[in-house]
Amino acid sequence: MSNKNMNYNTPDWNKMSDGLVPAIIQDSRTKNVLMLGYMNAEALTKTTETGKVTFFSRTKNRLWTKGEESGNFLNLVSIKNDCDNDSLLISVHPVGPTCHKGTDTCWEEENNSNFGFFSELEATIEQRRTAADGEKSYVASLFEKGINKIAQKVGEEAVETVIEAMDNNDDLFLYESADLLFHYLMLLQAKGFTLKDIEAELMKRKK
Repeated sequence: MSNKNMNYNTPDWNKMSDGLVPAIIQDSRTKNVLMLGYMNAEALTKTTETGKVTFFSRTKNRLWTKGEESGNFLNLVSIKNDCDNDSLLISVHPVGPTCHKGTDTCWEEENNSNFGFFSELEATIEQRRTAADGEKSYVASLFEKGINKIAQKVGEEAVETVIEAMDNNDDLFLYESADLLFHYLMLLQAKGFTLKDIEAELMKRKK
């Protein structure tokens, strides 16, 4: 791997009184921040040449390739500069946990995919399902009726979405699409799966 494959500018080293630039490490897939390290010019060069993220260790006073002892390397994907050219955002494929304490991140968080509002919606569906109050919750009432009813609703919403797709009313198409996705999320949970399982299946097919 060489510098020409990395779309970034050389940091403005004149801004760094100690010759070190902060490097924020982010998982390229989940977009979670894994850790913060520091690089000097030599560490940055070694990172791009080897494809393994290398820092300058302030405690050891030497270059340090993450994973050189544990095997938990950070495989380089891309490097970006910030607007002031004095910090780096480094996208990686992590091998194993990133933190030396054995956790996925240095903030003791799990490095799981997060789908924003859709993850919140999944959590809400799970809460309504667990509450199992069919009189107050539409979600709970569907789960009480069983997987066949949920699957039937997905089929109905799919047909309605297809019908609206062939029409010219975009508002109705989006409305039915939202209904379809909502019921599909319920069907996934009824089968014991989540969006993370769909993500994993699609990743298998990536070429």
